Amino acid sequence: MSTSRKHKDFVEEPMGEKAVTALPGIGPTLGASLSQQGFDKASLLLGQFLLLKEDTDKFADWLKDVCGASARQAAPCSQCLKEWCDAFL
Repeated sequence: MSTSRKHKDFVEEPMGEKAVTALPGIGPTLGASLSQQGFDKASLLLGQFLLLKEDTDKFADWLKDVCGASARQAAPCSQCLKEWCDAFL
């Protein structure tokens, strides 16, 4: 699977206070929807990903349910979080 520049940039460094829109697949519209749900930082999405035991499929389904993300949006986001965990946890 080819990764985007956004994906590579995210995985290459600690998360810090990055906005949720720093994750691949999360643009301004989806980011606004997530922010309304209380997920304005990438670290908060990471927390949900960890609660779902780093299962990319479950996280993608959760993302679809919470904010109406499409499979095209959810898959790169969940894969990026998985790779970030592999690198930093």
